[in-house]
This record gives sequence, structure tokens and C-alpha cells, in this order.
Amino acid sequence: MSAPVLLLDGASMWFRSYFGVPSSITAPDGRPVNAVRGFFDSVATLITRQSPGRLVVCLDLDWRPQWRVDLIPSYKAHRVAEEAPTGADVPDVEEVPDELSPQVEMIAELLDAFGITTGGAPDFEADDVLGTLAAAEQRDPVIVVSGDRDLLQVVADQPVPVTVLYLGQGLAKATLFGPGEVAERYNLPPERAGAAYAEMALLRGDPSDGLPGVAGIGEKTAAGLLTQYGSLAAVLAAAADPGSPMAKGVRAKLQAGQDYIEAAGPVVRVATDAPVTLSTPSDTLPRVAADPARVAALAERLGVGSSIARLQRALDALPD
Repeated sequence: MSAPVLLLDGASMWFRSYFGVPSSITAPDGRPVNAVRGFFDSVATLITRQSPGRLVVCLDLDWRPQWRVDLIPSYKAHRVAEEAPTGADVPDVEEVPDELSPQVEMIAELLDAFGITTGGAPDFEADDVLGTLAAAEQRDPVIVVSGDRDLLQVVADQPVPVTVLYLGQGLAKATLFGPGEVAERYNLPPERAGAAYAEMALLRGDPSDGLPGVAGIGEKTAAGLLTQYGSLAAVLAAAADPGSPMAKGVRAKLQAGQDYIEAAGPVVRVATDAPVTLSTPSDTLPRVAADPARVAALAERLGVGSSIARLQRALDALPD
């Protein structure tokens, strides 16, 4: 089998690095660099474990796209930074720790100097970038790396295997999900595990994203309905059919939630057609830094030389 494509959820990884690596790790000038160190150490570990031939760090160019908010106004509303004076417009900015924002810029500088590809799409989230690149791949197996369960919906067997390395409990305890694992874990139809996961998520909702779901339909009920009927479309058809064997209570809840289901579909489903732009002409993983002098200068100034050396050792160990 050919070497896989690694698609990294950038924000997910550096948030986890920021909270997982002690803030006492600083640059020579005293600035915190714990997220920078943790991120590049994690990338080095992933390269060692997965031996990718290609790699893209996927970016959130819009963490709360207006088109999703227009459909479901509560979408991520509780994450908006409420720093505006009373009566003023509240800025649509996600709460990012003060010490993390500068480190994201440091990470971006190092990725650029090294020549490691980043990808983004205006008006779309990183999930959509990951979903679009995964869906477009026709040649190599894809491994999506994220701590966001929403991305389990991208797993697939065809035209290439797409798996998700889920970082919910950190990289050391990361779990690899393919269609079979998603179907088994969530009791979903194995022949359409990814799509069924998105439909289950739509029905059950997700309070962490401000998505209420269908009132009275939890994860187990949603999974049971999808297993019984095969798809959300078939579930809704059964709910609309007085002659179907669906329980009256469940039928009533689905009918009451019809408008929500229709609006929330595009919000919950990861886009597969986002206008993704890559930072480099090729997403081939470089074996050496594109600009060694700049990488060395940045590593010295930020005090992350050991992490950059670890990354280089991981690249040196890749098979030819």
C-alpha cells in the first residue's frame, strides 16, 4: 500500500498542546512556547508512527461561518468572546487564551519556513478543509488527525481508505477509527458508517457546538433508528408514514423536529466541496527544511531547537 496522506486538524492539535504542555516552557525572551513545542513534537511522533508521504496542516479560516449561523443561530454562540460593552455588537471571536494566539503565529512561521503545507478555505472551518481533502483523494490512504469527534463522519473505504486518528484522550492514547470501528462503537450501519455518524450527530445534537438536536432523541435512540431504517431519509419517511411500525412518541418527536433537521443538516455535515487553497505547490512532505537558515533562526529565537531536531530525525527515518 502507498504511503498515507496525513491531514492534521491544526487548531485541535495546538489547543491540546497548549493545555497539555506546561506553560513554564518559554523562549529565551520569556514568551511561552509550550504550544509550539507540543505541536511540533506531536507532528514528529505522527510522522514516525504513520510514515506519511504527504501532509497538510488544515486551518480554521472561519471557525464560525456565517452561513452556518444563519441556519442555526445558536451554533457556537456560547463560544463567542463577550467582551463588548453592554449594548454594543459582540465580536464574533472565539475565546483563545492570550498566551496561545502568538504561538499560533509562531507555528505558522515555522511551518512556512520548513515548507510544510497548510490548507484553508475562506468562510469554512478546518473540519471542512479536512473533509474536502479527504473526499478528493483518489490515490493514497488518508489519515485525519483530530480531537473533534465530528470528523468521524469522514471515514470511508472507497475510493481510498479514510481513517480518523482521534485524539480525545491525547496522542499517547489516540484511537484509529475506520468505518468498522465507527459502526461498532456507535451501533451504526457498517455499510454507511460515516454518513450515519453525521445523521446520528444531527439527531442527538451537540451542546458543545450549540446544537440542540431533536428534543427527546438521544444518541442511543438515534443510532437505533438509523440501524433499523438504514438512513435518516428512511427514518423521516417512516415518521411520516402512519402505517410504519415506529413508536408514536418517537414519531411525534421527529415530526416536531422536522424544521430543525432540515436546517441543521448542512451545519452538522462536514463540507466536501470547500474551495481549499494549499500554501505550497505540492503537499509532499519535505525531507529537509525549505529554508534551513530561517528555520534555524526561528528555532533559536523561540527556544524550540529540540522539537525541530526531533521533527528532522523523524523525516530522516522515513523510508525512501
